[in-house]
Amino acid sequence: MPLPSTARLPPLVSRHVAVIGAGAGGLVAARELRREGHQVVVFEKGDQVGGTWVYTPKVESDPLGLDPNRAVVVSSLYKSLRTNLPRECMGFRDFPFVTRDGKDRDPRRFPGHWEVLMYLQDFATEFGITELVRFETEVVSVGLAEGGKWKVKSKSRDRIGADEIYDAVVVSNGHFTEPRIADIPGINSWPGKQMHSHNYRIPAPFRDQVVILIGSAASAVDISRDIARVAKEVHIAIRSVEDSTLGKHPSYDNMWLHSMIESVHDDGRVIFQDGSTVNADVILHCTGYKYHFPFLETDGALSVDDNCVGPLYEHVFPPALAPGLSFIGLPWKVLPFPMFELQSKWIAGVLSYRIALPSKEEMMEKVKAFYSSLEASGIPKRYTHNMAITQFDYNNWVAAQCSCPSFEEWKKQMYLVTAKNRVVRPETYRDEWEDDDFILQAQEDFKKFTTLRGLAQ
Repeated sequence: MPLPSTARLPPLVSRHVAVIGAGAGGLVAARELRREGHQVVVFEKGDQVGGTWVYTPKVESDPLGLDPNRAVVVSSLYKSLRTNLPRECMGFRDFPFVTRDGKDRDPRRFPGHWEVLMYLQDFATEFGITELVRFETEVVSVGLAEGGKWKVKSKSRDRIGADEIYDAVVVSNGHFTEPRIADIPGINSWPGKQMHSHNYRIPAPFRDQVVILIGSAASAVDISRDIARVAKEVHIAIRSVEDSTLGKHPSYDNMWLHSMIESVHDDGRVIFQDGSTVNADVILHCTGYKYHFPFLETDGALSVDDNCVGPLYEHVFPPALAPGLSFIGLPWKVLPFPMFELQSKWIAGVLSYRIALPSKEEMMEKVKAFYSSLEASGIPKRYTHNMAITQFDYNNWVAAQCSCPSFEEWKKQMYLVTAKNRVVRPETYRDEWEDDDFILQAQEDFKKFTTLRGLAQ
């Protein structure tokens, strides 16, 4: 919590901080850390900023992403992807995601993925972040060193096996690269093809095929519609679905909704829990991702158990290792960029001693209480970082720690209205909406930032 105004503040301290990843979280972390007076180095495995927003047609050699020796492709973007959030909601507070003139820019309110990448590139340029990034540099290991510092070992073409000492490490390596796969009885003898949505790019390979898609999140919805344009049949298997919604999709001649897969067989049959049977060519797992930190060496102080990264105080600090180790961007089903920004401000302030954390014991007690509340509510451990309902209270709590303004109310309401519109207009919500009043509020709010930079609105 922030120190009381009457307390004597300790001297502000400048730390040498390593940031892992130059995606949205790593970029805003670098900016906030440098604003706070810290020295920052950003490690980026790729050759440009943007992280998961860097589209590539390349896919991995293992379509399921299970082979540990595969050449990993970071991005999970498919070519047709448009944001499922309006641009007004997505930007950082003082660098709004407004439309810009220029070649290849996408002025739509729900733009294509390339526009988001260009926004992040603009952000990195505007705040001089690119100069802090070591591109094509992979972090191999991160572990404690003497004096509470951290040893970071990295490799690149120019620096093979380099070891460096930092005061703190901020992990922002994303969580859309390591696939989670559904457990399907009989799958080892099933003759069809399997793949994970991580390796989906375009629908052409599925032309005239019978495809079964597992999942109901945003990517599953988009990909099923994308594939339906060319496939013979698309069958969607969902873990929790009402019987009244099973059967043929009302908007498509070649799409059906089923309950979860019960089993698959060596003759190609796929049997669903609702009793229906389909002979399929492909099973496409749109089943999410695992948190994956192969470089972290914490001697058991931190682990990933059923996709719960913990113990973590408020999804950011491991109590036993705070403040030297922290994480940005673990929560999901959220407005990501604004949350990244607040978490970054918090971390930067804590590292400079401007903001005080509770004691390690107090943090651990709060973590245990949080875990107990999830268990008492029947929430599976794998949903620990799901913040669909609690994100706005969380954002305001983090903002309070930083003595920052609370989360914008119009942004919250726009997010909620968009979620409702997505249900009412699943096919057209990106191009039809009824929240112009919130758009006007956003544009008014943006004026104090865009006017200074001469940006279009």
